[in-house]
Amino acid sequence: MTTTSAQTGLTPQLWDDKFFTSYVRANQFARYMGQSEYDMIQVKQDLTKKRGDSVTYALVNDLTGAGKTGNAVLKGQEEALMSRSFKVSVELLRNAVTVHEWDVQKSAIDLRDAAKAQLRSWATKKMRTDIIAALKSINGVSYAYAGNGTTTGTTEAQKNDWLVDNSDRVLVGSTVANTVSGVHLTALATCENTNDKLSKNVISLAKRLAKKASPSIRPIELDNGEEWFVMFVGSLPFRDLKTDMATTHADAGVRGRDNPLFHDGDIVYDGVIVREIPEMSAAFSLGGAGCLETGKGAGGIDIATNFLCGAQALACAWAQRTVSRTDIDDYGAQYGVAIQEIRGIEKMTFGKNAATDTSDLVDHGVVTVYTAAVADG
Repeated sequence: MTTTSAQTGLTPQLWDDKFFTSYVRANQFARYMGQSEYDMIQVKQDLTKKRGDSVTYALVNDLTGAGKTGNAVLKGQEEALMSRSFKVSVELLRNAVTVHEWDVQKSAIDLRDAAKAQLRSWATKKMRTDIIAALKSINGVSYAYAGNGTTTGTTEAQKNDWLVDNSDRVLVGSTVANTVSGVHLTALATCENTNDKLSKNVISLAKRLAKKASPSIRPIELDNGEEWFVMFVGSLPFRDLKTDMATTHADAGVRGRDNPLFHDGDIVYDGVIVREIPEMSAAFSLGGAGCLETGKGAGGIDIATNFLCGAQALACAWAQRTVSRTDIDDYGAQYGVAIQEIRGIEKMTFGKNAATDTSDLVDHGVVTVYTAAVADG
C-alpha cells in the first residue's frame, strides 16, 4: 500500500494562512472589515497578485435624485454618479522572536508554533494601533498636539484647516456651535464636564450630522442586511455613556441578567453600535494608540476623541499577506522565526475640488466627536 504524505513545502504555507486568518479575526475591529463598499474598513488584496506599492479605491456616494416614474422620459435625465478616488500606500511590516533549542524541537513547524502566540499578539496589537492612528490622523498626517515636544505630525494650522473643511462632520461636546470658531484649540476649550460628556443625546446628534453631511456618510451593512453606524470610544467616554444610559436600560431594557446594566459589551442606541476600545483612552502620542487630549478642555479638563464611522471610513490594502521565515544561529542553538506582511491602513478622504481630489480634504466616512473625559476620582 502506498501512503500519501503531506508535502513539507506546504506546511509553512498552511501555517501562514491559519496565522493570517487568526490574527485578523482577533482584532477588535475585525467585525467591520470586508471587501464591500458598504463595509466600514474596506479591504483590498489586489497587490497580492501583482506588483505595486499602492492601491486605489473608488469612494462611492449614494444617488440623491428622485428618478422618473410612469412614462416620463429618462433619456438625458440621468443622474451623475459622484465617485471619487483614494490611494493607499503599502509598506513592509515585520517582527521576529528567537527560541532556544532547549525549548523547542528542531522542526520548522514546531518552531513556528512555539512562537505563534507572541507573534500573533504583536501583529494584532500592531493592526489595532494602526487603525486607531489612521482614525485620528488628519489628511494622512500623524496627529500631534501642541506641547508634546515633537517636531513632526500635524501642526495647529493643519488642524484648523481640517476643522473648517470638515465642519459638517466634526462635533465638539453636545452643541454644533462649539466648532464655529474654526480654530481647533478654541473649539476644544468649549468642552466642559457637565453637558459635554458622551451621552445618548450626543450619539444621536453625531448620527444626524453623518446623515446631513454633504455628501452624506453611508451606514454600514452587517451580515443580516441591517444598516448601522459604529462609534469607537475609549474607556472614559464609555463610562460616561453607561452612566447616562442607566435609566434607559432600567426602564426599557430586558429584565434579568441580559440587561446591559449587568454585563459588559457594546452599547446599542438609535441605530449606533458603541464599541469600547480601551487603548483609545491613552494620551495622544505620535505612533501611539491613544486618543486623549490632556488639559485642552474648559478649565483644563481632558478631552477624548471618539469616531462615529460609516461605510468606507478606512481602507486596508494588502500587497503581501503574512508569511513566516525561520533562521538558525549560534551553532544551531538559537532558532528564530519571523513574520512579515506588506500592507497599509489609512482613513479615506476626498477633496472638495472634484477635479483633483487632493485639496481641502474631507473625511469620507467618519464623524469625529470630542467629549469630556475626566479621569476617575
